[in-house]
Amino acid sequence: MHAYRTHTCADLRLANVGDVVRLSGWVHRVRDHGGVLFVDLRDHYGVTQVLCDGDSPAFAEVEKLRAEWVVRIDGEVKARDAALVNPKIPTGEIEVFIRDVEVLSAVEGELPLQIFGEAEYPEETRLRHRFLDLRRDSLHHTIMLRSKVIRHLREAMHEQGFTEFQTPILTASSPEGARDFLVPSRLHPGKFYALPQAPQQFKQLIMVAGFDRYFQIAPCFRDEDPRADRSPGEFYQLDMEMSFATQEDVFQVIEPVMRGVFETFGGGRPVTPEFPRIAYRDAMLWYGSDKPDLRNPLKMQVVSEHFRGSDFKVFAGLLEQPGTQVRAIPAPGGGSRKFCDRMNAYAQSEGLPGMGYIFWRALDAGGMEAAGPVAKALGPERTEAIRSQMGVGEGDAVFFLGGLPAKFEAVAGKARNVIGKELGLTVEDRFDFAWIVDFPMYEKDPETGNLDFSHNPFSMPQGGMEALETKDPLDILGYQYDIVCNGVELSSGAVRNHRPELMYKAFEVVGHDRAFVDGHFGGMISAFRTGAPPHAGIAPGVDRIVMLLAGAENIREVIMFPMNQRAEDLMMGAPSAPTNEQLRDLGLRLAPKA
Repeated sequence: MHAYRTHTCADLRLANVGDVVRLSGWVHRVRDHGGVLFVDLRDHYGVTQVLCDGDSPAFAEVEKLRAEWVVRIDGEVKARDAALVNPKIPTGEIEVFIRDVEVLSAVEGELPLQIFGEAEYPEETRLRHRFLDLRRDSLHHTIMLRSKVIRHLREAMHEQGFTEFQTPILTASSPEGARDFLVPSRLHPGKFYALPQAPQQFKQLIMVAGFDRYFQIAPCFRDEDPRADRSPGEFYQLDMEMSFATQEDVFQVIEPVMRGVFETFGGGRPVTPEFPRIAYRDAMLWYGSDKPDLRNPLKMQVVSEHFRGSDFKVFAGLLEQPGTQVRAIPAPGGGSRKFCDRMNAYAQSEGLPGMGYIFWRALDAGGMEAAGPVAKALGPERTEAIRSQMGVGEGDAVFFLGGLPAKFEAVAGKARNVIGKELGLTVEDRFDFAWIVDFPMYEKDPETGNLDFSHNPFSMPQGGMEALETKDPLDILGYQYDIVCNGVELSSGAVRNHRPELMYKAFEVVGHDRAFVDGHFGGMISAFRTGAPPHAGIAPGVDRIVMLLAGAENIREVIMFPMNQRAEDLMMGAPSAPTNEQLRDLGLRLAPKA
């Protein structure tokens, strides 16, 4: 017999009745039923009920067992009485009568968190004792889901002719939108490696090297502030690149991969059969976001003309300023003053003066009327034109926001989401995907007014050199695209700029000369001069995929050993202060932060 087990704690069934077996695992809980001790024994695979009565030679030892002790038991498999069958677990039709028990490891003192029952604990406690937290069924299941998702992604990419390669972790700093993590070099004092924010340059160099289809489950390192859907420090993505490929080729490869993983692990929830393609500017207009939640059917519309020159002076005055708009959010079923006032207060809580509104209510004599200060100021003709455009009627409402879109779009997008949820319009139990395409190549920094890349600096501009030389930079679009699902951005990608002269010109537009490009991307520029194929790629985020599939609200729930919100590893004590010897080896001295 094996030293520790003949079966796992999920294996035994009625077919094993009469067998003498050996199990090992953790004591999940102990129950004393009047001289009969019941122990739920748990391992990675499941739970088996084992029991011991007063006649067993092992009774005295079993009495000593406590939660989370690690034990080995030998015993005979017996069928449970029909009334005692537990249908909630696969082993619920049998139990094991203990003949012998050995304590392999006992718990010292009190556990900082209990496993059975999955009680709530502060996140600090959970992260500091993550090895215990991971024993709890819900988190254990989520981490196993993550492993299965990664395996599925790998197999799906192999099936499409992609080959997995690993790229360096210690590399050169590259400006890609976030702060780098720097690693000092002992052999080259005063110089630093950088951890890659993404394998961006390497994946393109793999294409230049003649490998046609690359992928890897790539670790990426960015010194960014954490959010609920962003882990500080590191994250993983399904990184892929393909040669002689257009934007459409990338869509045809990655869409079935994404659909497949959500259909396989989504618990039967519907998945978009064909991902719609929405231009960035349309997404911002209709949804107030470049990662819209399409489970919510509401679409905003521009209604500026109905307010221009009207007696609603707030919006009429705004529209005299260049670049301003009035947009409307329909609210089917939201036609009450109470709901409208609540949404107006919501806009104020988000930093806007408020939201105008009109709601339509039934008249006692039949028909309906438009109500609210906006309707009174606009008059019946303009109000009816708005109702007709927005496709609303009795019992419905429309909300209005005005000004420069850049200043109110974000709040409008949030308000759309709140309206959809409060009115029960958002269908929760499904996965709604979309491609967001035609991103602007450039944008203006709102504080400095300077031009910068809005997405990926290595992207191919639509229209090529002619667009860069003749168009207003803010009108140039890139071959850049995102996948979004349920309001979460899952990936970004682009057709790459593989021509040196085009890349120099693209950087020139934002004020960088050739020396800057050569200094920061010299390896890639040199490679492109040796003959580079047109190539394109994308990189869906693994952590966010699992987060959606698991229904988790915080990304730390899908990472085995995450950091906290202050980018600290409470379990391992990182970051930690270096020793003086380590600093001397690296030729470094710590100075107070100014």
